[in-house]
Amino acid sequence: MYASNDRDKKGFATRAIHAGSEEREVHGSLVPPVYMSSTFTFDSAEQGAAMFEGEEKGHFYSRISNPTLDILERRFASLEGAEAALACASGMGAITSCFWTLLSAGDEIIVDETLYGCTFAFIRSGLAKFGVTPLYVDMSDPENVRAAITDKTRFIYFETPANPNMRLVDIAAIADIAKDHDVLSIVDNTYCTPYLTRPIEMGVDLVVHSATKYLGGHGDLMGGLVTGSLELITAIRLEGLKDMTGAVMSPLTAHQIMRGLKTLELRMDRHCSSAMTIAKILAAHPTVKTVSYPGLKSFPQHALAKKQMAGFGGMIAFELHGGIEAGRALMNALGLIKRAVSLGDPDSLIQHPASMTHSAYTPEERQEYGISDSLIRLSVGLETPADILDDLLQGLEQASALFKGAA
Repeated sequence: MYASNDRDKKGFATRAIHAGSEEREVHGSLVPPVYMSSTFTFDSAEQGAAMFEGEEKGHFYSRISNPTLDILERRFASLEGAEAALACASGMGAITSCFWTLLSAGDEIIVDETLYGCTFAFIRSGLAKFGVTPLYVDMSDPENVRAAITDKTRFIYFETPANPNMRLVDIAAIADIAKDHDVLSIVDNTYCTPYLTRPIEMGVDLVVHSATKYLGGHGDLMGGLVTGSLELITAIRLEGLKDMTGAVMSPLTAHQIMRGLKTLELRMDRHCSSAMTIAKILAAHPTVKTVSYPGLKSFPQHALAKKQMAGFGGMIAFELHGGIEAGRALMNALGLIKRAVSLGDPDSLIQHPASMTHSAYTPEERQEYGISDSLIRLSVGLETPADILDDLLQGLEQASALFKGAA
C-alpha cells in the first residue's frame, strides 16, 4: 500500500494517482469518496470550540476545508513540491484569494506586461479601487524587475509562458531578486502544469493554476489551485478564501480534478509531442508570418525554455500574412479544431486573443505589451496529430487564397 511518508520518493505519475490518500482511512475504497456535506458534526461542544480555535485538527465547514478537497490539496502539493495547497472554485478565485490576503491599501505590486485578460482586468481595474498600484514591467529581462522594486512592493506576479504570446520569464532569476528584496514572488503555472515546470523548486513563494485547463483536462469543470508554504496557504485559506472571496471548490469538482491528475503525465506528453510537430510545420508554411513556440530553435528564448521546462507544452501562438482577416478566414474554415476560448482540453481549440480573451486590454495596451491584433492562439488537443494537421492545413490554404485574392 502507498504510504504518505513515501510520496516524495515516488515518480510524478505515481504521486498523481496515490499521494494524499490512504485506502484504510476510507473503508478500503480505491477511489476517494466525495464528501457532499456542507458541515460536519462534533463529538462534543469542547471539540467544536477546539477546532474553531485551531487547537484540534478536523473538518467543520466546507467553506474552510472538506475531506475530498483535502486529498486533492495534499496530492497537488506533492506534485508541485510544495508544503501545502488550497483548492478554489476557479483560477481567478485562486488568484484573487491570494491577492486579497496579501495586499493592503498603499501597496504596490510588480506584474509582467503580458497576462491573461481577466487577470489583467482584475489588477488594473479591481485593485485600483482599493488603493493598490500595479507597476507593469517587461520581465523578459529580470533586471527590469529589480529596478522597479520600491519599499512599497508587496509581491512580483507573472505567467510563464505568458498567455497568449508565449513569452517566457526566468523563474529562478525573478525568485532570487524577490528574496534579495524581501518581497514575495507568485507565478501562474497553468500553461505548464507541475509536470513540465515546478516553480516552487526554483524559489517561488506561491504558484497558482487554473485547474479548469490541463489539470482537470477534459473541459468539464471549473477550478483553481494555489500551492506554497503552509504558513502562506493557511493565511489564504482563512482570510482570502474564507472571508473575502468565498471561492470554494465543490467536492465533486475535486473528485473530477483528481481523476484528471491520474492521466496528467500521459496527456501532457501527447500535448507536447503534437504541438511540436504542428509548430514545426506552421513555421515552414508560406502563409504563416510568425510562430511562437518554446520548443522551436527559432524561438528567441529557446535556451531558457530548455532550462526551466521539461517539455514545451501544448500552446502555440502564430500570425499569418494578411493579418487579422486572414486569421479569421483560417478560424472560420476549420472543422475539427473548434473556435473556443480555454485550453488544455482533449479538443483542439483556437481563438483570437485581441477580440476574445484579451479584449480587456485597450488597443494601445495590446500593442505596447506584445499582443498583436493578428495573433492567433492554438491549444493543441489529444486528437490524432495527422487529423489536427489536415484541418489546419486546409484552413491555411483557404486563408492563403483570401490573402492572394486581396493582393
